[in-house]
Amino acid sequence: MTTDTAANERGAISVIVAILLVTLLGFVAIAVDVGVIHSERAQLQSGADASALAIAQKCAKATTNPDCSTTSALATSLANQNALDGMSKVYSIELETAAQKVSVTTSAKEKGGTDNSVSLFFADVLGIPGKEVGARASAEWGSPSKGPIILPLAIAHCKLNIPDGGTVGAEQVLEQSVNGCGGIPGGFGWIQTTSSTCAVNATAGASTTSGIWFSSDTGASVPSMCTAADFTQMNNQTVLLPLYDVATGTGSSGKYYIKGFAAFHVTGYRFASIGWTAGAKVDNKTIRGYFVKYVSLAQGFELGNTSNYGATIVRPVL
Repeated sequence: MTTDTAANERGAISVIVAILLVTLLGFVAIAVDVGVIHSERAQLQSGADASALAIAQKCAKATTNPDCSTTSALATSLANQNALDGMSKVYSIELETAAQKVSVTTSAKEKGGTDNSVSLFFADVLGIPGKEVGARASAEWGSPSKGPIILPLAIAHCKLNIPDGGTVGAEQVLEQSVNGCGGIPGGFGWIQTTSSTCAVNATAGASTTSGIWFSSDTGASVPSMCTAADFTQMNNQTVLLPLYDVATGTGSSGKYYIKGFAAFHVTGYRFASIGWTAGAKVDNKTIRGYFVKYVSLAQGFELGNTSNYGATIVRPVL
């Protein structure tokens, strides 16, 4: 190989390397800008998710709440809190109170930049200074019609004592006694189940709805599959429990159905060797606590046309 040939080849290689470097730098530039866009979109999505759920919670408590509106300041606050630079824009809030649904759209915002867009570093050289970026999230609220309960336990509807216009009922002791409510089980009753675990799925609705009936057993002890650890989940907690209403029969031959769900804050209970109390002693086969209006983010509950007894579920719409 002559000296001239070698020099020519080195020159050709240099040109190829230069071209490849330009291409490589182009891909790096694209990767950086795409990364910026994805990061911004993720932040906006978090802000939209948080805003939609928060507005739905406000609406679930009272549709007259100032934050249950298309101009909710809470949405802007949450959107900004989920942005790394503390800046974002609530592009729109679509609120359907009758349908019990809200949708929030967020968009990019930066100091000195164009609203709804994120500035690009390398694409700007090609005449593309920015990219519009946004995200959208929806949430809904309503009465639970079906879902998991931690114990196969239902509370008598006649014990629901939240006053009109109030949010909390007076503390009371619920007894498992005959004639406490309509002739069969008193303040509460056990749900008959063949499940191998303590938790069960309960369905609520009108008395004509199938799948919501269960037999009463006024003298039943704690179901054999339930342990002290299962009961511990209720200690000083607000839990969603089904409400039953008497339908037919009396005593152990009676039947009742679950008509809805209510939120009950437990302050004590006693079942033979299983017990806990936050105050005074609790008698055997009794539960102490109070009903409360409560908005829950509990997963697994279905929404339906059941009546509202103070318990409302808020969940994202996927």
